[in-house]
Amino acid sequence: MKFPVHALALSCALAFSSTAGASDIPPVKIGVLTDMSGTYASMGGPGSVAAARMAINDCLAAECKGMQIDLVSADNQNKADVGAAKAREWFDRDGVTAIADLTNSAVALAVQNIARDKNKVVLFSGPATTALTNKECSPVGFHWMFDTYSQSVGGAKATIATGGKSWFFLTVDYAFGHSLEADTSKMVESLGGKVNGAVRHPLNNSDYASFMLQAQSSKADVVALANGGQDTVNAVKQAKEFGVSEGGQRLVSLLIFLSDLRALGNESAQGLSYVDGFYWDFDDNTRDWSNRFAKEFNNLKPTMTQAGVYSSVLHYLKAVAAAKSTEGDKVAAKMREIPIEDPIMHNASIQPNGRVIHDMYLYEVKKPSEKQSEWDYSKLLATIPAAEAFQPLSESSCSLLK
Repeated sequence: MKFPVHALALSCALAFSSTAGASDIPPVKIGVLTDMSGTYASMGGPGSVAAARMAINDCLAAECKGMQIDLVSADNQNKADVGAAKAREWFDRDGVTAIADLTNSAVALAVQNIARDKNKVVLFSGPATTALTNKECSPVGFHWMFDTYSQSVGGAKATIATGGKSWFFLTVDYAFGHSLEADTSKMVESLGGKVNGAVRHPLNNSDYASFMLQAQSSKADVVALANGGQDTVNAVKQAKEFGVSEGGQRLVSLLIFLSDLRALGNESAQGLSYVDGFYWDFDDNTRDWSNRFAKEFNNLKPTMTQAGVYSSVLHYLKAVAAAKSTEGDKVAAKMREIPIEDPIMHNASIQPNGRVIHDMYLYEVKKPSEKQSEWDYSKLLATIPAAEAFQPLSESSCSLLK
């Protein structure tokens, strides 16, 4: 199944059946608002639409049998104003009951405020900023897969434990990058490390030469990439060209996706450590689901963002079926009440601030000689328990906790 990379407006238009009780539930419409053509398109984008469609079909075969569920999608272009305008249009004119993915933190923060005001559920799988469950938290907002805190914990601990005491950050210059740098810096310093410096680059950057020279001149043990998508791919490639690792510095990606590893290949990315919330080869359930996803989406394995879209949309639909309502506050209450059960998340639960906690994992990219199949990119180093992987509620500034 192929999807165009430009803005989409898809509709499943799945009809009501005669299943008892289905007529009590209003029509549901899911909107996937993501990056369809920019730097984050490969980790979210059309693959997120495919994942949402899978969740709809799976729920229609079980808890959602007989419900009417539609699916629409659009390109947020990584612009907060574009994403906000589309969210308002969907909510006010098109009858969308929930929005999923929200790749790009600036877009996510804009849509969070709109959804809160309109009592609509929003499901974040693509953005990373912790602001979504802190100062900008919402009773109808749920941060599903990862955030900048979860990405900093495992990577910082493992790196410092093996000698990476001093750090230099190469950071994308907007909310996501700032948050990722800040959370990791705090973790590094709390573990006895130090930050030698940082430099910021624009989104969708292609030339990292001057940044790599600054990283090398910092003499830091670790060069940490606080960016994502194609920016990470470009930075890793140029770090190799500049001999960052060969010069004795360790390259750490604070957020990298399976799609990025595929673009880099094991030769360029070998030895790179990273934290992930979902890896296709983790166990039998993840392998089975990932094989299903590949059949739906161009024979590609899913990223953790795409897996998060599936998990969040499926849980939302189960809650709608249980609540027999699409009103945001009622569905949100039911989402917090029923367990999260799917092939994606392990030991998952929803905190009062909307943060979904679950086990996270520390991986290392294999050497080319260790690779056994096309998609065999990484090996598991450690599991980070759910309770340790995410920000403690005692540190959250979310007003819902007061």
